[in-house]
Amino acid sequence: MAAHGIKYSTIVTTMARNGTETGIRVPGLRDHWFTAPAPLVQGLWFPGYSANDSNPDIGDSAITETAGFGGFAMAAAPAIISWVGGNYQNAIEMTERMYSITYTTHKYFTIPALNFKGTPTGIDIRKVVRTGISPQINTGVAHKQAGIGQIGAGLVIMPMEMFKKALAFYGQAYL
Repeated sequence: MAAHGIKYSTIVTTMARNGTETGIRVPGLRDHWFTAPAPLVQGLWFPGYSANDSNPDIGDSAITETAGFGGFAMAAAPAIISWVGGNYQNAIEMTERMYSITYTTHKYFTIPALNFKGTPTGIDIRKVVRTGISPQINTGVAHKQAGIGQIGAGLVIMPMEMFKKALAFYGQAYL
C-alpha cells in the first residue's frame, strides 16, 4: 500500500477476489477498481468433491502475487505445485511467464533453481496487456455453499478484461 497513489504508476497494488468479482487497483489511477467476473479454479479436489461443487475464485491469496510471492514464486516451492495440480516443470514455466509481466525482481526473495534470481515483482498493467499474459495464482477452492469451506486447491488465471480496463482508463487519465 506504500505505493498506492503514486502518479503515473502502472503497477498493481491491490488484487482481490470475492467469489463474484475479481479486481485490481493501480496507484496512478487513484481508488478506482477495475473488475471482471471471478474465474473458476482449475485444480485438484478433496475426496468427494468436484469442479461442480466449487465457487468462483475467492480469498486473499491474490495479494501475495503483487509482492512476488505465491504463484509468482512457484519455482521456489516445488512441493506446492503438485498440491495444486502440476509438476516441477510447470512451476518453472509459470514463474518464467510472470517475469514478462512484472516491473522488477525481488531483492531478497530469490529462487535457487533459477540461479538465485529474485521473484517476479510488481505486476505492470502495460506488460500484461502487451504480452497477453495474465497473472496466474495458486489458490484454495471454496465450496459454492457457504459454511462447507475449502474443497481443493489449484491455479487460476486473472481475467485479462480488468487489465485492459485499467490501461484504457490510464490512457484517458494521462494521455
